[in-house]
Amino acid sequence: MFFQPPGSQRGAFGDPFIKNYRLKRQNGQENNVTRKPLRSAKTYGKIDRDGFIHRSWMKSQGLPDDVFDGRPVIGICNTWSELTPCNAGLRDIAEHVKRGVWEAGGLPLEFPAMSLGETQMRPTAMLFRNLLAMEVEESIRGNPIDGVVLLGGCDKTTPGQLMGAASVDLPTIVVSSGPMLNGRFRNQTLGSGTDVWRFSEEVRAGSMTLADFMAAESGMSRSAGTCMTMGTASTMASLVEALGLSLPHNAALPAVDARRQTLAHLTGRRIVQLVQDEVPMSAIVNRAAFENAILVHAAIGGSTNAVIHLLALAGRLGIPLSPEDFDLLGRDIPLLADLMPSGRFLMEDLCYAGGVPAILKQLSNHLRADALTVNGETIGAIAARAEVHNPEVIGSIEAPIGPVSGIWLLKGSLAPDGAILKPSAASPELLNHTGKAVVFENIEDYKARIDDPGLDVDAQSILVLKGCGPRGYPGMPEVGNMALPRKLLEAGIRDMVRISDARMSGTAFGTVILHVAPESEAGGPIALVQTGDLIAFNGPQRTLDLLVEPEELARRRAAATPSEPVYKRGWAKLYVDTVQQANKGCDLDFLVGASGSVVDRESH
Repeated sequence: MFFQPPGSQRGAFGDPFIKNYRLKRQNGQENNVTRKPLRSAKTYGKIDRDGFIHRSWMKSQGLPDDVFDGRPVIGICNTWSELTPCNAGLRDIAEHVKRGVWEAGGLPLEFPAMSLGETQMRPTAMLFRNLLAMEVEESIRGNPIDGVVLLGGCDKTTPGQLMGAASVDLPTIVVSSGPMLNGRFRNQTLGSGTDVWRFSEEVRAGSMTLADFMAAESGMSRSAGTCMTMGTASTMASLVEALGLSLPHNAALPAVDARRQTLAHLTGRRIVQLVQDEVPMSAIVNRAAFENAILVHAAIGGSTNAVIHLLALAGRLGIPLSPEDFDLLGRDIPLLADLMPSGRFLMEDLCYAGGVPAILKQLSNHLRADALTVNGETIGAIAARAEVHNPEVIGSIEAPIGPVSGIWLLKGSLAPDGAILKPSAASPELLNHTGKAVVFENIEDYKARIDDPGLDVDAQSILVLKGCGPRGYPGMPEVGNMALPRKLLEAGIRDMVRISDARMSGTAFGTVILHVAPESEAGGPIALVQTGDLIAFNGPQRTLDLLVEPEELARRRAAATPSEPVYKRGWAKLYVDTVQQANKGCDLDFLVGASGSVVDRESH
């Protein structure tokens, strides 16, 4: 012990605490532990040289003997970073989680994980989602922990952490960083990302000064937290709640609201109980949970990126899930949340209106109500006691905010394996459209020519961007919502059909067809499109076709020359060589599935 009792004698492995612990173990009399030995006991419960090593070095941090008495060891996986401002509050949140863990009789141990700042990382944070997943998986598996709390927020941190944790399958719970406060600028409400895209177009159109554009920066991002629009971060936080992997209200509580600290404290308590009750992640996240997540995704007008992330997560858990599921399950679900970019309000407003539990209540007749959550209740029970406090923000099935929303899965000769569109953010008049392609071979080609006054383009044209898929960029950047040609903006045009193998920010809007699979770099038909080709898009019929004769396409394919590999080493090469296409979630092919939590060999 830290203070040696009078008369006690220590010898090798002779600490009175150690002897007592061993006897308690043998008699099954532990106070703070389940009768089944915990995973951490294989490390901290060993009465030998290896146990000495494991405990002694941990004691260098000031931990007393009795924290190694067999209590649950809880890993707190933190993606806090000053380079990820969305996650800036997580250092404080971790301390509140620890309080709850200590209070419940556990031992909290915080560890870092790669932080993916969507607004800072080049060439795109998505390139590193799978790397984060690998790091999280191996950190959890390799260390003596019994359960894990995932602290994330910014777009790719949440899915990356979930994927890694799923492949180990310990008791798992999530605390999100939370959305930032509503943006304000000259008595206007500003939405993260959404108004960036809008203002940028207005500057290029000449209807907003550059000085005003620059002045809006500070007003848009005025607190810690993720984008307060229904972008990818807020979407994934909402879907974590719908999957049952967080306590209620995790998604919408603002990052700076004291109630988020309370939620973190309660989460610390809860993860200890999940360990004691032996509830792994796979006991919560099953097919029913994914179906609930898809229903919520449709109701909130969620980010298109969530399709890729949920597909990848399902692949780790061995649960069948396809892009078709998003379309089929969401077809009867109208838009229930009036949130940017599909509506008017922001996440702070959703919080005050009742949060995700209120959305669940409105979906009660559609939910898989018996799905379990980490809260110890079914999703149906959480929905039943929820209330809608502002029907202007959260509509009902009978009086929705907008028509049937969800995700449209498009297939045809241009996208044999599918492409997706978010109809709630599109222009209704463009959802059935045929036009001539204006093709850009890569993002550099697009940037060089889009504002060329001589570009042969009009409002009926369809912009096509190649080379931006998982392999082509690499990492599939958020460039699918291509800015319109300046001359069309100046003429008052604000939307066009745009097609690419890229992604777009969850905060973006427009009639944007994304995730075309196979991508151009993988030899998909999009690689063969040339300027002037007719493309037919019929959203209600879910079709996307390149109207070029097969013989001509065969000629073009035969004449094409394969591109030279750009990346010859490092992570980027591994990614390009092994990444799957968008319709399979863009995981690396050798990471699909799980290796579990068992590690038998010692380190010394």
